[in-house]
Amino acid sequence: MSTNYKFEGWCGLDPSAVEGNMKWQRYDPKPFTEDDVDIRISHCGICGSDIHTLRSGWGETNYPCVVGHEIIGEAVRVGQNVKHIKEGDRVGVGAQASSCLKPNCEACADGPENHCSGMVGTYGSVYPDGSKSYGGYADYNRTPSHFVFKIPESIPSADAAPMLCAGITVYSPLKREGCGPGKKVGIIRLGGLGHFGVLFAKALGANKVVVISRTRSKEADAAKMGADAFIATEEDPEWAKQNANSLDLIISTVSSPNMPLGGYLALLRTNGTFVQVGAPEDELPGFVAFSLILKRCKIAGSCIGAPHEIQEMLQLAAEKKVKPWIQERPLRDANQAIVDMESGKARYVHVPVNEKPRDT
Repeated sequence: MSTNYKFEGWCGLDPSAVEGNMKWQRYDPKPFTEDDVDIRISHCGICGSDIHTLRSGWGETNYPCVVGHEIIGEAVRVGQNVKHIKEGDRVGVGAQASSCLKPNCEACADGPENHCSGMVGTYGSVYPDGSKSYGGYADYNRTPSHFVFKIPESIPSADAAPMLCAGITVYSPLKREGCGPGKKVGIIRLGGLGHFGVLFAKALGANKVVVISRTRSKEADAAKMGADAFIATEEDPEWAKQNANSLDLIISTVSSPNMPLGGYLALLRTNGTFVQVGAPEDELPGFVAFSLILKRCKIAGSCIGAPHEIQEMLQLAAEKKVKPWIQERPLRDANQAIVDMESGKARYVHVPVNEKPRDT
């Protein structure tokens, strides 16, 4: 294929972008190297991180910014140093585009490259050469090949896209903390992340999966996804007492600081673990130390996942036929999709589809 194609996409120019004010325009990607892959984008899931970034919720965004880090498409240009991808392959990119990959880097050498201090996000970050990273609400993406993955044939592109961020964000701590047969797992909030939490906890063989939410408005959906029980914290006054000491592991996908953390910790059994993966823009509330001390519990955090974990997750999804709940949207309607996502209308992931990339 000719390399004479334009990099154009939906650019956030200021915090008003989150209100549906992204502009379609051209931008300059990082200079191509023989370690890179160019992707003609077909699908790109909308992630909560896109919302936070567009409005500078986690700090000032490096505008202009093309968000989107759940990218699926066709490899149309592959550097000579790349061995695991060839032109024409269906590939994907998640939330990470680069790490230092130095042998003396503790994170890169030991495997959790997503925690490398030199980590470059798929959008809104800066590569070592000073060029910016741009995401997937666009026609094309350019990413270093180490963070480009072949997609199993059995997984549809629209399903695979949100797995590359939302999926891996919950899969990684579930697997790391021993989710499997005999384990009882709680998933807080049934949204994009949370619904993947239910799906992957079941795929990993958890004995019981409990959804924890404010109300029972999504209880029927949770049951259809495979959840075994449901706790509604605003409708059941005695929820913490009635369900105390019942869970081995809790994954919190809440992105609001207004959470009853003490109540959540009460649900844990001895040696239980609470993992926070949702990233609020404000500080989390405090808790009583005895919530941890008396049951030898721990609080942990987790951020996306390493490349080997993404590959492992995709294999599991293919084998277990993990089917996310998605709503496809035309890429041309990305502004409205962002507004709908922000207002909570997604059930449970919006995936913009780029039907006709504009080649030159």
